[in-house]
Amino acid sequence: MSVLTRDEAQTRAQLLDVHHYLVDLDLTTGAETFESTSTVRFTARAAGDTFVELKPVTLHSATLDGAPLDPAALDGNRLPLSLTEGEHELRVTATMRYSRTGEGMHRFTDPTDGESYVYTQLFMEDVQRVFAAFDQPDLKAVFEVAVTAPDDWTVLANGITERQPDGTWKAAPTPLLSTYFVCVAAGPWHSVRTEHAGLPFGIHCRRSLAPHLDADADEILAVTKACYDRYHEKFDEPYPFDSYDQAFVPEFNAGAMENPGLVTFRDEFVFRSAVTVTERQTRAMVIAHEMAHMWFGDLVTLRWWDDIWLNESFAEYMGYQTVNEACSDLFPDTWIDFGVTRKAWGYEADQRPSTHPVAPDPEAVPDTASALLNFDGISYAKGASALRQLVAWLGEKDFLAGINIHFKRHKFGNATLADFIDNLSAATDRDVHGWAEQWLRTTGVDTLTPRLDGEGLHWNLTVDRAGTRPHRISVGVYDRDALDAPVTREHHEIDVPQEKPLALTGPRPALVVLNAGDLTYAKVRFDETSEHTVLWALSSIPDPVTRAVVWNSLRDMVRDGDLEPAAYLSAAQAHLPRETELALVQGVLAFARHQIADHYVPADERSAALATINGIARALLRRTEDGEAPGLRLTAVRAFVDSATTPDKIASWLDEGTVHGGPELDPELRWRILARLAVLGATDETAIAAELERDPSATGQEGAARCRAALPDPGAKAAAWSALFDSDDLSNYLFTATAQGFWQPEQADLVREYVPRFYEAAVALGDRRGPAMAEAAGRHAFPAHAVDADSLALGERHLADTPMIPALRRKLVDQLDDLRRALKVREG
Repeated sequence: MSVLTRDEAQTRAQLLDVHHYLVDLDLTTGAETFESTSTVRFTARAAGDTFVELKPVTLHSATLDGAPLDPAALDGNRLPLSLTEGEHELRVTATMRYSRTGEGMHRFTDPTDGESYVYTQLFMEDVQRVFAAFDQPDLKAVFEVAVTAPDDWTVLANGITERQPDGTWKAAPTPLLSTYFVCVAAGPWHSVRTEHAGLPFGIHCRRSLAPHLDADADEILAVTKACYDRYHEKFDEPYPFDSYDQAFVPEFNAGAMENPGLVTFRDEFVFRSAVTVTERQTRAMVIAHEMAHMWFGDLVTLRWWDDIWLNESFAEYMGYQTVNEACSDLFPDTWIDFGVTRKAWGYEADQRPSTHPVAPDPEAVPDTASALLNFDGISYAKGASALRQLVAWLGEKDFLAGINIHFKRHKFGNATLADFIDNLSAATDRDVHGWAEQWLRTTGVDTLTPRLDGEGLHWNLTVDRAGTRPHRISVGVYDRDALDAPVTREHHEIDVPQEKPLALTGPRPALVVLNAGDLTYAKVRFDETSEHTVLWALSSIPDPVTRAVVWNSLRDMVRDGDLEPAAYLSAAQAHLPRETELALVQGVLAFARHQIADHYVPADERSAALATINGIARALLRRTEDGEAPGLRLTAVRAFVDSATTPDKIASWLDEGTVHGGPELDPELRWRILARLAVLGATDETAIAAELERDPSATGQEGAARCRAALPDPGAKAAAWSALFDSDDLSNYLFTATAQGFWQPEQADLVREYVPRFYEAAVALGDRRGPAMAEAAGRHAFPAHAVDADSLALGERHLADTPMIPALRRKLVDQLDDLRRALKVREG
């Protein structure tokens, strides 16, 4: 199959003006394939040769202006067209295959009740798996979709759908859309419908999740309506589509997809088990993120994939900011969670060999395969951080004025980075072009370090910058109170580089925190006195956002070899039991458990690291015995289970169905405990089968797959390996669950023989099953536990010598860099 190049897309865009698609899908022809007919009306501006894309099982017929084309002319995914100047109509009829990888038209049968569901995910180049199209973002057109579905199904689409007298469903014609935004979701959905601002709103899930959606429907719809209203306060252009549906769909690869009028979400956001307020906040943020795309991405769309950051960075920034503004009664400060989770994702991605500018040069994204690699922590978290810094530097009023100019000039069209910067510049006297060159066209993370000079009551603060970007930051200056806790003396807004040092009056500060409000994107270091204060008084710093900055700094210092992993664990042990901000507790525990314990400490020190984490969890459990902080207690229970080195306590919880003092064990906790018991060799297939009978849901199937792969038994490992790599029967979610169970640091000797087998197996899998499964293999099936020089050398040889699809190569570059870093941290 050929990937579309940027040059080919530009040539085709110069030749064609695409007007209208009529797409007819028949979903009643069986569980493996469906029938697809697309009729495309377009204009050729001159005579010339081009092609239309599709990936059929069988191409039955194609006609151009009524004249038949030879189906045998289909070359991979391209059907050639020879055009005369003028109007044309292309009609293509084909049989297409349902997907089990979350690409194209994904089909899922719910093991709970046997009901089947299908939905489309047409991002980048997967529309070709569903219907024939001129598949590039700058050939927008009107879409009319008709669907034949089983009698008990409901069909959702980008526009309002209605069932016709003949039983088919038809969706209202769309405004001008790019091909990758077309969406159909069909099945026996459970739906909750309402109306807001004169538009129909709906939320939908599979029937087996109906009680859980109903339990959260008020919150989901309240968040949706509040964000909708807030965006209408920010944006001059009204919401541009005829309805707003949100479908929670099974086995979805991303968090969500911004299909106009029909946003699809992974249905883990329909919570079957207890969750924390930060997890609810994440769902709210994703709702706000996807709604922001209705304007930035859907109304105004990138011209080519080098500008994908314009979509994702904007939606990421707006998602957090808008939830912070519109849903503050539910979620008081979303930026804390952004700082400790999303921002860390950006910092890590930006320090790898695979880093790239937020806005890469067009030549760096020559085709769709390379564009797919840029959906990472840079395009999301770093880009959102850059926009937050831009707002701090520019002012929100001018920022929004520029955004509204952008929407007005390019609505229902396409735009580039140059257009975006020009439109921001039109709203301000500041040099936005210069800012963009320094922030969006460069790579890496600046490092800011305070330097204090002076004596007595007069001190000068200079910020040393390793890097090239300008920064507008807040500086927090703290003294000690009578109990030796940090107390705020003053805050200063400064620009880095400074025109002159910042003069401080009073005794030498006990603590100076750069970027105290977390408004910029940079690593922060401490002067010697401040570092000492941080390690003994971190939990007493008054502002939780500043505490997030400090925890991120300690995380960076561990990764850079500037702080011993044991010192980080000691800080966590000292301060988490007193921490009041749940997002910080979750973020610190996650880094301690999955990075420090699994990668950064030597194997002979791992048990001690796990014991420290387990001790923190015990302290949090004691603190939450009064039931006043259920989210914190749930976090503590999860951490206790995940760090258990002996099975007795968690096995007793499973047997009794409850944690002593609460909570009762729901399905998520039961599977979590059983998975840890499997790793520890304290359960067996009989217990796993019994738990699956208790919870036969799709999530239960994944839990069972994870547990079976984690059993410390040669036969279990062989069966899991075969399921992963010797057949293509596993769906994307079951593949991920099996891979997550397979490699365990406790079982390094048992799985040693599989480490050298991984690379050849993953390459073959990627070649057979495509980029989504290749990325899953590189992310979840990589032997990340094997932190040793031999494993690193083996991976580097394969990377140098073995051809592989770009999605897998990018993932392996990142994994090997993480392995290289872990080795350096271990070596000190």
